[in-house]
Amino acid sequence: MKSNHQRHHKFVLLIMVCALILLSSCGSRKPAYTSSTKAAKAAEAMANLNNKALYRFITDWTGVKYRLGGLDKRGIDCSGFALLLNKEIYGLNLPRRSVEQAGVIKEKSQAQLKEGDLVFFSFGGHGVDHVGVYLNHGFFVHASTTRGVIVDDLNLPAYQQVLVKSGTVN
Repeated sequence: MKSNHQRHHKFVLLIMVCALILLSSCGSRKPAYTSSTKAAKAAEAMANLNNKALYRFITDWTGVKYRLGGLDKRGIDCSGFALLLNKEIYGLNLPRRSVEQAGVIKEKSQAQLKEGDLVFFSFGGHGVDHVGVYLNHGFFVHASTTRGVIVDDLNLPAYQQVLVKSGTVN
């Protein structure tokens, strides 16, 4: 029969081995910010914004539902979101409709996009019918018809296939 003293030593040894395993494995884990999940990448894009007022604006509007013609927290459409963001963050006045907004930009390629640039899409196939605001690392914010105001990955095939124009507001 083992003494309490022997059991105590085995227990202490077991605890020490577990602690060593735990400590050594922690060093090999990838930090959370390098996660490959869509949400983690979107959060990283937000964290990397240069303009903190832009960060606050997007955070404040995230999740607001889509409403055609909407311009407030009860619901907003894509062009209304781009209009309010540009007015509040950059002091720029944009036309109300996305097709008109596309007419007041200096075009640039996707590779040249900078924080605050506009990206335009043609989901209906008949010219510009959607707009978003570029953030960084291939992410943009927009008012999605199904998900409301959200940060999304511009490199997704669903967006790449319908991206028709991008650039800086003149």
